[in-house]
Amino acid sequence: MPNKREFERRRRQLMRIMGDDAVAILPAAPEQRRSRDIFHPYRQDSDFFYLTGFPEPEAVMVLIPGRAHGEYILFCRDADEDREAWDGARITPDGACQDFGADDAFPIGDMDDILPGLLEGRERIFYAMGREPAFDRRVLDWVRHLKDHGEGGHDAHEVVALDHVLQDLRCYKSAAELRCLRRAAEISVQAHLRAMHFARPGRMEYEVAAELLHEFHRHGLEAAYPSIVGGGGNACTLHYIDNQSRLQDGTLLLIDAGCEYNHYAADISRTFPVNGRFSREQQALYECVLAAQEAAIDTLRPGAGWNDAHAMVVHTLTQGLSDLGILNGPVDELVANQAYRPFFRHRTGHWLGMDVHDVGEYRVDGHWRELEAGMVLTVEPGVYIPAGLAGVDERWWNIGIRIEDDLAITADGYDWLSRGLPRTPREIENEMARSRVA
Repeated sequence: MPNKREFERRRRQLMRIMGDDAVAILPAAPEQRRSRDIFHPYRQDSDFFYLTGFPEPEAVMVLIPGRAHGEYILFCRDADEDREAWDGARITPDGACQDFGADDAFPIGDMDDILPGLLEGRERIFYAMGREPAFDRRVLDWVRHLKDHGEGGHDAHEVVALDHVLQDLRCYKSAAELRCLRRAAEISVQAHLRAMHFARPGRMEYEVAAELLHEFHRHGLEAAYPSIVGGGGNACTLHYIDNQSRLQDGTLLLIDAGCEYNHYAADISRTFPVNGRFSREQQALYECVLAAQEAAIDTLRPGAGWNDAHAMVVHTLTQGLSDLGILNGPVDELVANQAYRPFFRHRTGHWLGMDVHDVGEYRVDGHWRELEAGMVLTVEPGVYIPAGLAGVDERWWNIGIRIEDDLAITADGYDWLSRGLPRTPREIENEMARSRVA
């Protein structure tokens, strides 16, 4: 996990961008109700955690560049003996200073009395308007109070999108962040192997999903997103998470799953035969997707355009589908007409970090962004042929394949974070054969 110095470096980097006439306000994520008086397990807002490392709800971070009494202020819950007897110990304002580097910390209940005064003399407020409507109203009330009472020193306060500024900072991962991402990938690889060894004809998708969770929980971690465990035709539904069907002999199983380690996510997909052996059609399509992934990964280097990998996947998949007789016509014409779209509906990848689909622009000034060292992304081509797809021979029906890996851009190429999980048909069949002997 990044240490206190790294969180301090991030805050200072943000304050340099803000300037001395500004203030930043960022609330923690609210708790989310599951039912009546039951709440979902708490997960901190990614931007809030990125700047503070503070893990609890009911907190607000304020950054005030140049403030003589300290630039980093944290409002958080005060001690409450009764609630702590039910919910466990809290981080108090004293703990916020001692353990999380706050220059000043105050009880969250005093925020309405203290925070408006901290806005005095500041022209710009960096705040993510629209994310938490209830908190938006409080911020606007504070600004309105200053304006009505002439305490702000200015007729108006400009609200600047804090999340837009942070997304560019978060796009470049530090060494500490890369260690977290690598560890998340390593544990996720072990979970995929466990699921691969467990899967058999007759077992339920949710049983396989339980094996993934067992491996995550064995390391004290949670899933970064609901696991996709789709057998047969279910693999053709891109975000299939019901996981309620029985695995059938002769079908493929697509698993898309990853854990979260210290707030950093892995996102890995593999597709393999439930009975341990690819059929001829399954292997042919699988090798088509594998060739597309390898071609895409070969494009990754600093200076390459974000879309280069996707363009390579589109061409390679289209060529493969043409070679198999699933598409007919000149490949360049098929690409231009997007004839591949019924079989490959999504992009080739996305940024990866504290969020599975992490923040960061894909285009800059109308052009595809260039890759730079420190960026982390997924590469995930796929082919999906549901039953009844018009113009496709039924021997290809109900085959859904996705191969996804996590990669970090380095100074001279890339670092394969999710290395170690079988990818080729032979590697997969050999791995499954070993598990059946055991």
